[in-house]
Amino acid sequence: MLGMNFIRVMISQRSQRNRSDRSVKLFFLCAFVTLWQSSSAQQKPLILKQDQFKHYVDYFNTMEEPNIEQAIPNVKSWEWMKKNIPLFECPQQNFEEIFYYRWWTLRKHIKKTEKGFVFTEFLVQRSYADKYNLISSGLGHHIYESRWLHDKAYMDNNLQVWYRGNDGKPLKKLRFYSGWNEDAIYNRFLVNGDKNFMLDLLPDLLTNYAAWEAERKRADGLFWQYDVRDAMEETISGGRTEKNPRPSINGYMFGNAKAIAAMAAMKGDADVVALYNRKADSLKQLTQAKLWNSKHTFFEVLKEKGDTAANVKEEIGFIPWYFNLPDTQYSKAWQSLIDTKTFCAPFGITTADRSHPEFRTHGCCKCEWDGAVWPFATAQTLTGMANLLNNYQQDYLADSNYFSLLNTYVESQYYRGRPYIGEYLDEKTGYWLKGDEERSRYYNHSTFNDLIISGLVGLRPRADNTIEVNPLLPDNKWNWFCLDNVLYHGKIVTIVWDKDGLKYKKGKGLSVWVNGKKVASSLKLEKITGKM
Repeated sequence: MLGMNFIRVMISQRSQRNRSDRSVKLFFLCAFVTLWQSSSAQQKPLILKQDQFKHYVDYFNTMEEPNIEQAIPNVKSWEWMKKNIPLFECPQQNFEEIFYYRWWTLRKHIKKTEKGFVFTEFLVQRSYADKYNLISSGLGHHIYESRWLHDKAYMDNNLQVWYRGNDGKPLKKLRFYSGWNEDAIYNRFLVNGDKNFMLDLLPDLLTNYAAWEAERKRADGLFWQYDVRDAMEETISGGRTEKNPRPSINGYMFGNAKAIAAMAAMKGDADVVALYNRKADSLKQLTQAKLWNSKHTFFEVLKEKGDTAANVKEEIGFIPWYFNLPDTQYSKAWQSLIDTKTFCAPFGITTADRSHPEFRTHGCCKCEWDGAVWPFATAQTLTGMANLLNNYQQDYLADSNYFSLLNTYVESQYYRGRPYIGEYLDEKTGYWLKGDEERSRYYNHSTFNDLIISGLVGLRPRADNTIEVNPLLPDNKWNWFCLDNVLYHGKIVTIVWDKDGLKYKKGKGLSVWVNGKKVASSLKLEKITGKM
């Protein structure tokens, strides 16, 4: 717009000096029109056509009668999606269907309040929720998933309500559950580039971190949590009243400290940067020293009584990699992920070691975390795995393992033959354990599309002007895919894989386009970078 205003001024000034010089005026007018057309074109998908995916939404809208409708009813769902979501096309239809299904379900959880939009976890009212039926356990997931929406007002409003919606103070139950909100807020900035909004929240985030330290920090520097307040009740390692240091909350607080340090650096506050880097360094050392069970080569819960390891591998042991906390030598823990005797089950990643004698012994259907598959945890583990494959030198896992587990995650998101996302499922049959309960429909407690964008397709958000893409798609799996209409750093990004160049006719191989201009390419699937 600044360029357009400049042209208008130039036209006016030139006309006043020489009204007879029509050719100059016409030149600037043409330049204005060209600039306007270019600006408009930049906000459209480069390759994919939105309406070619409308059939998915038409089907979702007719699958069943809508139960509870909030800010955006089903009849307006496609209109909303056209304005807000990236587009994805691939040769494996279930990946594509679940991609659009998860945007469709996320939209269901946008609720309009007198203070703005918020994101719910359950559609049905829960007795333990805060104002507006808000629950904080999945807030980190909500931020990561929604960071790709074109209209950032939805999550802006949601964060302002959470942190200032109680007469300028946080909602009372912001810390009812453990969370990695500060990390998620910073990683959202890496996508939308809105530094001002993030830094405006920084004082609130500092206050929140200090409150966690006052409420949950032990004398030795580790953080403790009841398993139920980790949103992981009925575990093998702990209990509803045990104050155990857990890999989850300590990973979260490490990630939150690193995020606050990064924000403070942008603000130029060297003292806060130094303080929070020290906090993060301390948590890193303590986690590796006290939560690592060398016998099991795994991060485990530390029992409050006796200060000894719980001696059970649980999926939360992968959470430290969500925040790139561990040093390289701890990467051996990931061998357990693909072991069918430990975590790898037919319908997903189990939340506890399948070989443990207490595996799935706590009964059923009251939200047990003693082994069944939870999408909440699956999303965390796959995010951590993408970090491992991108940021660590290791030989334990490869992109083929990532794709296999993501494929299982896709296959698990069906119930009675239709797309479905709920609370948790049986690891052997894929049966959703509360699938017939109204509360579980469309459960907003995990990510999926963020895994497609930042993991499988491999757009790795960063703060600088370099765009980095590293697909975790194995060779010879798909001959083509396209991720289009991604709003990243204020520009439209398109990522294309076309092995022989015949599908999209944009050249052979992998290519990255920013506002319609190719900025990076390779003939094979590999990490590539370009300038925004």
